[in-house]
Amino acid sequence: MATPDSLALFTGLGLSENKARETLKNEALSTQLREAATQAHQILGSTIDKATGVLLYDLVSRLRDTRRRSFLVSYIANKKIHTGLQLSAALEYVRSHPQDPIDTKDFEQECGVGVVVTPEQIEEAVESTINKHQLQLLAERYRFNMGLLMGEARAALRWADGKMIKNEVDMQVLHLLGPKMEADLVKKPKVAKARLEETDRKTAKDVVEKGEVAGQTLSLMEQLRGEALKFHKPGENYKTPGYVITPYTMDLLKQHLEITGGQANNGICFLRFDDTNPEKEEAKFFTAIYDMVTWLGYTPYKVTYASDYFDQLYAWAVELIHGGLAYVCHQRVEELKGHNP
Repeated sequence: MATPDSLALFTGLGLSENKARETLKNEALSTQLREAATQAHQILGSTIDKATGVLLYDLVSRLRDTRRRSFLVSYIANKKIHTGLQLSAALEYVRSHPQDPIDTKDFEQECGVGVVVTPEQIEEAVESTINKHQLQLLAERYRFNMGLLMGEARAALRWADGKMIKNEVDMQVLHLLGPKMEADLVKKPKVAKARLEETDRKTAKDVVEKGEVAGQTLSLMEQLRGEALKFHKPGENYKTPGYVITPYTMDLLKQHLEITGGQANNGICFLRFDDTNPEKEEAKFFTAIYDMVTWLGYTPYKVTYASDYFDQLYAWAVELIHGGLAYVCHQRVEELKGHNP
């Protein structure tokens, strides 16, 4: 049961009472948060503002290498890391540099510590982006993909406040186009529900350029695009979130690179849709996924579907069973509970 002191500590970070109680149910998370909050209080005194508290919670819930917690908490508490974007960069940095010591100068540069983006810089970046797309903006008006303007402006000013960029985009677009008219409120026609094949790539490309990404908000997509473009180079597997680092990891990865020469078997990448129940799959989801992949800047070598190989997979399963290498378990869920499979 949550103690009053524990609840007070977590709600003092800006968590709601319900969120604090949920956090306390997770012993590992609550321990990490309690220790992070205690360290922050030693720096900030008895009161921690909500923005800092949110960053502390975000830190402990995303950090896998707890050795780095104290290091990162000190940057948050001292306001050197004060945005979610900076924290994401910091987490990526420590994940990419698992060995001690951390080069603090390089770390601060990669995390935008001390970088100040002025309103004038934001205004200039947004103006430049809008000028670049002005003809298309005037043609499509408010049906234009405004997320594209946001994304390009943010790319030019990596550490700028996202809300300030959005406000500037809204203001300059309004100045260029004027208030919305009735025609601006007409929705674009939906993409036809047809299963995506390789011959549909041109259509998919057109859809992406017009911002028709089903089920996703533009702001989230911009964030995903920024993350996905950070493809790991050969030998940098350890940068993957959750990757377990041991004292032998870096040497083994180095040996792997020497053996493969930086690439294994001249590898290619397929985009495979896992339509394990084809009758219930909706084409719009296939289209949306393909749109996102191509929008992120990657073209698959080939598009395939799991259902295309069901017969082959079934035949292999039978072969494995006959060879004594696999079996079918007929136990019910209730019978399996409490047993280590």
